[in-house]
Amino acid sequence: MPHDRNGPQSGSAIPLELLRTPPPRERADAARNRAAILDAAAGLFTEHGVDTVSMDQVAAAAGVGKGTLFRRFGDKAGLAAALLDARERELQEAILQGPPPLGPGAPAAERLAAFADAYLDYLLEHLPLVRMSETAAPGARYRIGAYRFWHRHLAILLAGTPDPDHTAHALLASVAAEHITALLPELGEQRIRSGVTHLWRQTIA
Repeated sequence: MPHDRNGPQSGSAIPLELLRTPPPRERADAARNRAAILDAAAGLFTEHGVDTVSMDQVAAAAGVGKGTLFRRFGDKAGLAAALLDARERELQEAILQGPPPLGPGAPAAERLAAFADAYLDYLLEHLPLVRMSETAAPGARYRIGAYRFWHRHLAILLAGTPDPDHTAHALLASVAAEHITALLPELGEQRIRSGVTHLWRQTIA
């Protein structure tokens, strides 16, 4: 049976450090265009909401051609993912090199709870953007490079449980942006945080 490339990919054999989101490498003029586009997009998304802003509006606000915008980012989901890159790298560095319990040096259960809390900080601050990047196309969430990092981190912490790879995917499903968006009006942030932390801790209790 063909492998489902729209589904989760574990990356379980790859060292966590190699799954970090790399900073973009580009010429100075390309970097200026990128910065102008991201600044324009961030301003428009903040003012009008992610769902209502068009790529044409972003191009006009950034002072670049539509072709440049589409070649660089592909679609609005690619633009959303680019806006999230810096924040993802910060969280990844904190996991790899920051102080415990989010960083190395704490028991697995404490690191798991710390990551749940830190990930929800990131997710709730940027929920419309994360939702856009995860739902633009079938399986989009699993093709985002950061997803493989989050999954690998959890699988390492879950070592010794019956199926770390599957459990890591299941835990990440509980913080999918579409899922959290649907639950937030009914449950509120504190109940979501408490529920996610309890669920994640139970996996290695």
